[in-house]
Amino acid sequence: MADFNEYPPDLPVRDALILRNHTAAESAHAVVPYSGTDLARPQLGPANPFKGSDEPSVGDKRKNVLTGRAEETFISEHTFRAKHRAVERDGGPEREFVGSKRMKEMAREVKRGREGKGSATVADGEGAYLGPWAKYKNTRWEEVEVEEGGELGSDEEEVEEEVVGSGTVIRAPEVNLQRREEVEKQGEETSVFEGGEEFDYLGRGYLHVPQDLDISLTKEVGSVTNFIPKKVVHVWRPHGRHGSGSAVTSLRLFPGSSHLGLSGGADGLVKIWDVYRNREVLRSYKGHNKAVTDLDFVRAGGAAGRRFLSGGFDRKVRLWDTETGQCVQRFNVGKTPHVVKFNPGSENGHEFLAGLSDNRIVQYDSRAGNETVQEYDHHLGAINTLEFIDDSRRFMSTADDRSLRVWEYGIPVEIKTISEPDMFALTKSTQHPSGKYVLYQCSDNSIVAYSSGSDKFRQNRKKAWRGHNTAGSAIGITCSPDGQFVASGDTGGSVCFWDFKTCKLYSKLTADSSGGAINCVAWSEQETSKVFTAGAKGEIRLWD
Repeated sequence: MADFNEYPPDLPVRDALILRNHTAAESAHAVVPYSGTDLARPQLGPANPFKGSDEPSVGDKRKNVLTGRAEETFISEHTFRAKHRAVERDGGPEREFVGSKRMKEMAREVKRGREGKGSATVADGEGAYLGPWAKYKNTRWEEVEVEEGGELGSDEEEVEEEVVGSGTVIRAPEVNLQRREEVEKQGEETSVFEGGEEFDYLGRGYLHVPQDLDISLTKEVGSVTNFIPKKVVHVWRPHGRHGSGSAVTSLRLFPGSSHLGLSGGADGLVKIWDVYRNREVLRSYKGHNKAVTDLDFVRAGGAAGRRFLSGGFDRKVRLWDTETGQCVQRFNVGKTPHVVKFNPGSENGHEFLAGLSDNRIVQYDSRAGNETVQEYDHHLGAINTLEFIDDSRRFMSTADDRSLRVWEYGIPVEIKTISEPDMFALTKSTQHPSGKYVLYQCSDNSIVAYSSGSDKFRQNRKKAWRGHNTAGSAIGITCSPDGQFVASGDTGGSVCFWDFKTCKLYSKLTADSSGGAINCVAWSEQETSKVFTAGAKGEIRLWD
């Protein structure tokens, strides 16, 4: 650094400072050398493999062989042999080239067989614009004109064949005429009367409520105090061949009087049986070729019990005449109806809902034929239960998506959705006679209650009935007509009875000693302690 003593004494201090800074800058430039080689040299990482040596005669080269760049590597003997066999199996590079060429030719052929895209100026008619929706011409078969009333001969069906790209001839499968006839006959419904006498001495059928019994079957429902039954009075085995027993999947009692019972089984049959007189099977309804899923009587007005619905795994819902056995209407719903429910209101008593396995609830009018009136499709899982509330102006539905939804009848938008993280799937349901609650069978081995008498649809956390096992099965539940007791089946073959108010388990009766599930429970609407149970063993037991 420069010293102030080197400058003349008469030099001003300001000029001396400027001169000193200038001298220091010249010294800094002289100390730092500049080297282009150092700036171009890579500081970190590997060297560029495509950059040549530093000799000017060689220069930068990206290839070290004629066809590119080759580097040494290691490959195991097993990997090499596997790759070698794969190449030999495919026919080598030539075969691969020929195959790709053939694929391109086939693609061009398909493209040439496509219809024209049309003109964008033509909206309809000949030459209309099709764009990307232009169809492909089918060259695999030709249209054959058949005269009116004519049919293709069996010889023509047998010689149908198709030639694929590889040259292989694929023959059409032979037509099984016997199987075709069986499939066509599946839609035929039949009914057989199996009782002793179809009519009494006055010409009245079995739908007539008997008046000559020790008790009256025309009382107002709920006017009698109910009690818990203690023993089995009678056993029916209506389903299955030769008394072998087929599982009972649905059980209903005649609305109002409960003098008849209706049951559907895994054998596809629906049976109606007498409760008071001879206690025999009166009529069987045959139409489903697979197990029955649900049953429901008409409940509106004077037509109560005269017709009923049956749904099955054959993806059909059938409307039957209870007394004559005639199939009045058949509804092709397309998916398995898990639950069917008639509208109990007098205004729309001819309409019903069907909860399907494809997450939809469809509404039908039994007078309008096989046409959907309304569709409710907001659920994300198969439908499990349907319950009409608020004088049939609304209904509640549950599904496997662990949600409960409330709908205005006829409007496909829910007014309330309940879906909590701690909720389980609600599989079966029943209404409390008071109309204030709907009870649901929950998959966590409990029965829960949701309020339905007001606009506040929510779970009553104070009420939960436990002590039975229902996980993994759809176990039926019911309430006594006076609303005092709650009854439910069990996967272990028991029937449980609780007090509605205190939720205390009063009794647990063994209905199936073999341990089969009891999935159907029904309480008589006219007697104090008559309860019907049915399950996997195929027996329908009457308790009193």
